[in-house]
Amino acid sequence: MNEALKDELIKLPNIPYWYEKTDERQALNNEVDADVVIIGAGYTGLWTAYYLLKTSPSLRVVILEREYAGFGASGRNGGWASAIFPISLSKVAKNSSHQSALFLQQVMNETVDEIGQILQQEGIDANYSKDGFLSIARTQAQLQRAKSSVKASKDFGLPDQWYFLDAKATKSKINVANALGAIYTPHCAVIHPGKLVRGLAKTVEKLGAKIYEKSAVTKINTGQVITLNGKVNAPIIVKATESYSCQLDGYKRSIIPLYSLVLATEPIPVSVRNDLKLNHRLAFNDMRHLRVYAQMTADGRLIFGGRGAPYHYGSTISPEFDLVDNVHESIRSTINDFFPTLSNLKITHRWGGALGVARDWSPSVGFDPNTGIAWGGHYVGDGVAMSNLSGRILKNLILNIQEPVNKLPIVNHASPLWEPEPLRWMGINFGLSATAFADKEENMTNRPSTVASALEALTGAH
Repeated sequence: MNEALKDELIKLPNIPYWYEKTDERQALNNEVDADVVIIGAGYTGLWTAYYLLKTSPSLRVVILEREYAGFGASGRNGGWASAIFPISLSKVAKNSSHQSALFLQQVMNETVDEIGQILQQEGIDANYSKDGFLSIARTQAQLQRAKSSVKASKDFGLPDQWYFLDAKATKSKINVANALGAIYTPHCAVIHPGKLVRGLAKTVEKLGAKIYEKSAVTKINTGQVITLNGKVNAPIIVKATESYSCQLDGYKRSIIPLYSLVLATEPIPVSVRNDLKLNHRLAFNDMRHLRVYAQMTADGRLIFGGRGAPYHYGSTISPEFDLVDNVHESIRSTINDFFPTLSNLKITHRWGGALGVARDWSPSVGFDPNTGIAWGGHYVGDGVAMSNLSGRILKNLILNIQEPVNKLPIVNHASPLWEPEPLRWMGINFGLSATAFADKEENMTNRPSTVASALEALTGAH
């Protein structure tokens, strides 16, 4: 990247492309009663409110948000509504059963379609487009892993989950430099995250929910949530705080925040998009271990994000961590590596945000009727679809509705606590460094990384 483009990049403010200024909602400044109080006006909280009120319209539902609806990961993600589960299905099967793992994948696939159906029914224009997901092999090691992944999926009992594409078929879908092959799944859509979260917020308000913004929760008691200037009395409390859970008393080691950073380009000319086969809404990446992710927006921009930002001591979350110059520069270099002809394309937005990770990398959704506390989260960056599933399950658990999804292995799953500091800081940042090294190892050896295999065995993540 030339110095002028680098200077332009690092001068950009921390504003997601998805952001749109809207009228502020009032803060809670008194004591109110409700049937259900939800902490967090992101996808999990809003989907939970949506399904509760569609099923039981008379419920009094209050949602408390520290900033504004969609401030966190729901307004900062890469826009993939995917059927990807953060840990391998073999690990899920080991912890529960093979049949449970198969059912989980089935439900995840169906959830991608559920989101599209609800958006259509409710008239929410979130630029939903289900073209699938393409993960491209660009090295010999990645190619070996691609073929192994498809075989493993078929052997597991999912013959139609993934398809292998050779180099020619891959190039016909996306003209990425050095593409040797790819794996493809139809079970993925892309969306405009900001339009989705804002549309959901307005929809649940029409259904009767009350959203209070600038209402930071300071304490959770049995049957009561206390904010800086008010209280909500409710027998059921839903904790939908994802990575921010680590800032609540009693939950500081339940989850860690890991940062993911994103860039948005200016609109790409149609002729260039046609040459690069970017005239579609496919979600795509390559098969490196330090994950990247991309999509084309409805107005022809390339959204490209990736991991690599450090974990901060004590699970600290701060807006200043959203911008990491060297990581954003690395993401820009990766765009150039994928598409050399875009090397002079202007970057118009850069941002970042924290995602939530449990100690065993497993999402969790549950409800304790003894305390009245429900929760959903720990999505490891795959929360656009998972949050919808969480909302449906929470509706069932809260209203005591029996459905097969209530028996999924994520329901009432208890992850172990993260280690205390400084062990947590050392272990997580070592893992991030090892993941980056795994990609370098594969480039040197042309074989799947032994370091990555060890990390997957340790965490179950894939």
